[in-house]
Amino acid sequence: MLLSKILFCTFLIVLVGGCTKDLDRFPAYDPTTETVYADFANYKGILAKIYSGLVLSGQSGPSGNPDIAGIDEGFSNYLRQYWKLQELTTDEAVIAWNDGSLPEYHKMTWTDGNEFNRAMYDRIFYQVSIANEFIRQTTDGNLSTRSITGADADEARTFRAEARFLRALSYWHALDIYGGNVPFVTDADPIGAFLPQQTNATNLFAYIENELKEVEPLLLAAKTNEYGRADKAACWMLLAKLYLNAEVYIGSARYTDCLTEVNKVLSAGYSLESNYANNFLADNNNSPEIIFSANCDGLRTQSYGAMTFLIHASVGGSMDPAAFGINGGWFGLRATSAFVNKFEDPTGFTDKRAMFYVNGQNLEINDLFNFTDGFPVSKFKNVTSTGVKGSDNTGTFVDTDWPMFRLTDAHLMYMECVLRNASGGDKSTALTYANAIRGRAYGDASGNIQETDLTLNWILDERARELYWEATRRTDLIRYGLYTSAEYLWPWKGGVKDGTAVADFRNIMPIPQSDITANTNLQQNQGY
Repeated sequence: MLLSKILFCTFLIVLVGGCTKDLDRFPAYDPTTETVYADFANYKGILAKIYSGLVLSGQSGPSGNPDIAGIDEGFSNYLRQYWKLQELTTDEAVIAWNDGSLPEYHKMTWTDGNEFNRAMYDRIFYQVSIANEFIRQTTDGNLSTRSITGADADEARTFRAEARFLRALSYWHALDIYGGNVPFVTDADPIGAFLPQQTNATNLFAYIENELKEVEPLLLAAKTNEYGRADKAACWMLLAKLYLNAEVYIGSARYTDCLTEVNKVLSAGYSLESNYANNFLADNNNSPEIIFSANCDGLRTQSYGAMTFLIHASVGGSMDPAAFGINGGWFGLRATSAFVNKFEDPTGFTDKRAMFYVNGQNLEINDLFNFTDGFPVSKFKNVTSTGVKGSDNTGTFVDTDWPMFRLTDAHLMYMECVLRNASGGDKSTALTYANAIRGRAYGDASGNIQETDLTLNWILDERARELYWEATRRTDLIRYGLYTSAEYLWPWKGGVKDGTAVADFRNIMPIPQSDITANTNLQQNQGY
């Protein structure tokens, strides 16, 4: 059974208004904890609620029963906010909407009052909160007390390991986005109102690393879990990403450790999807290279966030919504010329990964709020590889899954680690991986590179060409020291049409002022 087809439980409703005095508030629901957890048949549904928190924002979908009070469900969606923060603040994307403080993202002028940043922050800690409660309730002691034994107990332990992975994933986002200077609560903390203590990058890095190492042997083997659920390969990928950026997070390079985890992924039996575009369609669950996904279903996970947002917001102008399997475009997202120019030909005639809509569009963005300024990206669609529209007949909600971890990212991490002098790899193998990616993109060997072409700067640009709009760009630019500097500019960086440098404190986002006010244990990130 695909995870997206599980009937998500409706009894685990946590109302969290940001990380306030009650970060780890006890869930409020009609059935008691004991009655819910007494029956093992409920456990998978509760676990599904944690997974679904990446793509859903409430209990009924698409609106009407939100997880978090006081904020629009579609607006506050985890994946929607994560994508915006990772992409709109870079050269890869702009948005035409003048909603609230949203324009601050691309101009890099956000403040600690930015409501989109707050929505991301709230989602992270909502996820941590519901994961904590599931982890508390599934200890061996609680399973024994409830007479859950044998195969059921073994499966409950696997569920628990997956919940710990999901909690580590959200804490990694907190480390990457907020520099780790966030309130910290685990299942070991008491339930009830208290002021969480603030952790830091060093401690949070160590915690995530330790958690992932502990859960790795408890997770199912790579490629043996249900699609959309975490297994050992997902754990290795998250560890690799943690180590890849360790020099940013804690000031200590861990590229050899990154390569160790990447090599595990590369030996796990994944392979390249023969057609790059198939990774981003409504049947991308069939791709042999997707390692971990956030699953969407047009009938069962209806939300105005997640992939519904990404596909609709990318369509406008003279684009045909029917070609994307949707009922209309939202006239929002486009790419900047700095990114488009990383491809030899934006029409995709040579490098087929260049999926831009150019008819009636201007390459240069003179007006951020004019949809025809900038090239829209046609990468994600709600149609299958055979051209069939997604399951929602209205064309509103989509079936396309979010490919959070893909095999080619592991290939690219291997290349980068080798060039950063990690032990355990070699440049000839890195070149083989590079040309495998390029061969698929070009359809032949015409795009292949030589070993002398394989440089760190080339890898950064190839990461952009391969992984664009997959929420890696902000993290990549920060790792390369280019996010804030004048060394690399893009249109409207710093609020200037031709781009300008911004202060380095913008490498991390501010803690929302609302939480600084509510929790006297928190100190704001420097510069805000």
